[in-house]
Amino acid sequence: MSAQASDSNFIAFNISSQDKFQQNLNVQSLSEVSRIGKIWDKHRANTDKVLHYYAKADENSFQQYAWRMRMCSELLKFQLVPDESEGILKLKLLDARFCRVRHCPVCQWRRSLMWKARAYKILPQVVTDYPKHRWLFVTLTVKNCQIEELRENLDSMNKAFKRFTELKVWTGKGWVKSIEVTKGRDGVSAHPHLHILVMVPPSYFSHAKWIALWQQCLRINYQPIIHTSAIAKHHNPSLLIPEILKYQVKESDLVGDREWFLELTRQLHKSRAIAVGGILRQYMRELEEKNQDLIDESEETDEVDGESLYFRWERKLQRFNIE
Repeated sequence: MSAQASDSNFIAFNISSQDKFQQNLNVQSLSEVSRIGKIWDKHRANTDKVLHYYAKADENSFQQYAWRMRMCSELLKFQLVPDESEGILKLKLLDARFCRVRHCPVCQWRRSLMWKARAYKILPQVVTDYPKHRWLFVTLTVKNCQIEELRENLDSMNKAFKRFTELKVWTGKGWVKSIEVTKGRDGVSAHPHLHILVMVPPSYFSHAKWIALWQQCLRINYQPIIHTSAIAKHHNPSLLIPEILKYQVKESDLVGDREWFLELTRQLHKSRAIAVGGILRQYMRELEEKNQDLIDESEETDEVDGESLYFRWERKLQRFNIE
């Protein structure tokens, strides 16, 4: 697993810091321990912003989201795990209550980390089983649309991609497809696009054919913009995991405009963020599961030795403080 994935699972600091924790003298907040603490603070602060958007809306479902998000990750339980060989202590996340609201910044972040961690473990085996195959990273786009038309456009894109995979010229043996929606440069429109990590035989069709075939499958009268890049044979496709399994919506877009965000929630309701196809389904089916555990296996422990530490979200201070 890469450093990016492991950083989310453990918080490491100098072993000499243990006395500070035990005496509760100098260390008061999670952000004082490690930079990951600042990341927790950032996402939890944005969760407060989003829940206020929901709380002020009229829909009952939005009110329920706000209530659930208010209690999300309010208390984090870690265990001190010493690593004498490296001279560090690690904080291992043992327990936290997550709201699992789709657009909760904390849960969106945790879900992305879990997808990435699992994919990092799985892809090397796929490469071993199919050493002669190549990997492509493809971004498929359409013109920007009004936020109220987002669901209609995403439905069209997903149907078009299904047509694409059914063409005789399609050589993809397996793929992971993720949906990303960003706000248009005009500040009001939506820019939906598909990120595809696709496994292909050594020979595959050119970039120009991708454009023509995507246009054909979309059934549109303009040339769409497509980005394709081949992963070098000596590189592992895990390099592109952060891109393919990142957030469905940028956090800055979640908190930037209340009305745009509320309509985004309506438009994406019950839509699928990640889809796996072809031979990769037997390896990566769990990425599509709805109720995934947001504490990774590598974070869980059965050990009873080691002090447990609790950090509570202090809303006024906008940070996690030690209890």
